[in-house]
Amino acid sequence: MGFEYLFIAFSFGLATAIIGRAKGSSFWLWGLIGTMLPPLALIAVILYRSEKDEPERQCPNCLKPLKLYVQVCPRCGMDLYLPDPAAVRHPGVKADGDPPLEAPGQT
Repeated sequence: MGFEYLFIAFSFGLATAIIGRAKGSSFWLWGLIGTMLPPLALIAVILYRSEKDEPERQCPNCLKPLKLYVQVCPRCGMDLYLPDPAAVRHPGVKADGDPPLEAPGQT
């Protein structure tokens, strides 16, 4: 009976870790959570937001790209306030001045 549970828990942990890593989060953290709480963690990681799609801005002091929710720059320690909406970059969203996206394999 114990081996079957370990196999199921490991399988859920691996699946949860892979999905968590694909969304830009920690592989090992989601793997541990998925192993401890098999079905619950898999549902949680599927509903979890993707870090790759979070809006970004630059620190005005050191120009390090940061997620919009970061309030203190980890590089220079500057307090960050809400930026001008034009200065926010939205990954995955094409801006008006950007060239058209090409399909892979086209030149």
